[in-house]
Amino acid sequence: MKYDVVIVGGGSAGCTLAARLSEDPNRSVLLLEAGPDYPDFEYLPDEIKYGYNNGASEIDSPFNWSYTARGSAQQSQPMNIARGKVIGGSGSVNGQVFLRGLPEDYDSWAEQGNTEWSYVNVLPFFRKQETDMDVRDDFHGTEGPIPVRRVPRQEWLPVYEAFHQSTLDEGFPYDPDMNNPETSGTGAVPMNNPGNIRMSAALSYLNPARHRLNLTVRGGVQARRVVFEGTRAVGVEVESGRRAEHLREMGIPVVLDSPGVGKNLRDHPMALVDLEPREGVALSEDVPRIQTGLRYTAEGSHLRSDMQITLTSYAGVGGGDPIAGASRSRNGKTLHFTVILELAESSGELTLASTDPAVGPNIDYRYLEDEFDVQRMREAIRLCARLAEHEKFQPLVSGLAAPGPADLESDEALDAWIHANIGTTFHSCGSARMGPDGDAMAVVDQHCRVRGVEGLRVVDLSVAPNVVRATRTRRRS
Repeated sequence: MKYDVVIVGGGSAGCTLAARLSEDPNRSVLLLEAGPDYPDFEYLPDEIKYGYNNGASEIDSPFNWSYTARGSAQQSQPMNIARGKVIGGSGSVNGQVFLRGLPEDYDSWAEQGNTEWSYVNVLPFFRKQETDMDVRDDFHGTEGPIPVRRVPRQEWLPVYEAFHQSTLDEGFPYDPDMNNPETSGTGAVPMNNPGNIRMSAALSYLNPARHRLNLTVRGGVQARRVVFEGTRAVGVEVESGRRAEHLREMGIPVVLDSPGVGKNLRDHPMALVDLEPREGVALSEDVPRIQTGLRYTAEGSHLRSDMQITLTSYAGVGGGDPIAGASRSRNGKTLHFTVILELAESSGELTLASTDPAVGPNIDYRYLEDEFDVQRMREAIRLCARLAEHEKFQPLVSGLAAPGPADLESDEALDAWIHANIGTTFHSCGSARMGPDGDAMAVVDQHCRVRGVEGLRVVDLSVAPNVVRATRTRRRS
């Protein structure tokens, strides 16, 4: 079959791109996804459909690629990396936080020669993609495909009210809208899960476009390689139903030597500060597991709102936490602060582990190689320890479960704990970053065209020069 456009990967970007490109009835579009496709909402598995169910992100889930990675050189065990293997991609298995980056993030991309990506230029697309159910102003949309809401304070569980009050008493201002360009402080977290439905790009963008005759969606199709004629991409070799052409046994032929591929891997380092909930304390079951959060600037930092702390809770067996995994559970209950470094100085690398595309890559985040990153994480964890001692938390928790008292005795001990327990928030980007002519490490230009070849674009967050200060990376709609 021949199509005008073939999109490999039905994740957040792929679903959005397929829907937008197929708006032109004269353009034929094929969307391929290795995971399953669920075109009918009524047959969507619960772990994909419901926002409070995170079973899809568990290691043995059929909807998870279940990669592994190294976070820090001092980490003894590899990290489990949950990535969505289903139409909708990781947006179908995530925690549904719907945060934008700060204006400075996008303006820094523009300053590097990617002028189309300034905050002024991307703001109309932020507005276009959303229907904000709570805020009406010039920064928010009212007619977009993705609904955005915040859990009203009167509906917060006591643990979230305790978090909010403790952060206010620590001196942080109330933040009514974390997607405002001047955001800073503590408040409700914007989410894309009205009615507890996880509104992925598959539901919000792709499903309304499925009726188009020029759009074809195929799940269960593993892409093997891009087919080139010279330096022009002309097709995709795929495996469907366990049938595929063999790759050359001697390795993968080089079409273009692009030294920036896999370099500059960026993400949000994360550490979990576990709390011990008291008997009978209400935790999230069929309600959002993240309701409130704090964004603030670390002491001595020149980067505004470079830290974020949220509280996560859940009870029962409704699936593992999207960040922590089911292993954090204590007697069926989980309660922890999630400490996130929003703009790390350290960067890592992504390389191939095999010529077989079904084998996951080598992922080395190289977190905490910069002392400033360690300093900011250390400060945030000590802040969490103070919050846990607030009077509002006393009837709800008996104290910290991790880090323990010995870990908090000195900076050296706490640094060792951070290195051993560092995690990620699964917002990887930068490994195929965009840049202007003359930038040898730029893999694509600002229009996502792969440099040095024709007919090939990379359209996902791997093109971003750096991760934005938000707990969910964005896509342009």
